Amino acid sequence: MEKQKPLHRIRIGAVQASIWQQVTKHETFLTVTFSKSFKDKGDQWKNGHSYTEHDLDAQMNCALEAKEWMRTYRQSHTRAA
Repeated sequence: MEKQKPLHRIRIGAVQASIWQQVTKHETFLTVTFSKSFKDKGDQWKNGHSYTEHDLDAQMNCALEAKEWMRTYRQSHTRAA
């Protein structure tokens, strides 16, 4: 089974918003998840879900961009249906 990929990603600094399409028996809708990239002690890239005060500005901006992208996506796909 192939791993689901996000429809769209938004990155601001180390913070990323991933937009996903969820399909249920009754509806299809979009969701968003947030992550933060960082290097661990072994200098390997990891994704976390804890944010510093500085990261919150990037997370808020990602959320606003994600909301706009989702609105535009929904409008374009509603008209096409």
